[in-house]
Amino acid sequence: MKHYVIVKFKEGTDKAALLEPVCGIFEETLSIPGIHSLDLKTSCSERAGRYDLMIILDMDPEALPAYDVSEPHLRWKSQYGGMIEAKAIFDCE
Repeated sequence: MKHYVIVKFKEGTDKAALLEPVCGIFEETLSIPGIHSLDLKTSCSERAGRYDLMIILDMDPEALPAYDVSEPHLRWKSQYGGMIEAKAIFDCE
């Protein structure tokens, strides 16, 4: 399945500076059994109402509970959660 995390950062956040450390955190999730690949996409538009970052994990559905409680996922939430204005999570086949 594909696990999408789509994020809009708060105004004034240096989004470009976050890309490398956020990517580093999510690369650590590749060590979780059942997580196969990671892709990060940044928005190419600065228009109002657009989100800034899309994180795509390809994983077995059974890997989702392990991902939810993993150290990298919890670190992502604790370190960057305060910078997020809005977030959408979407899972699909």
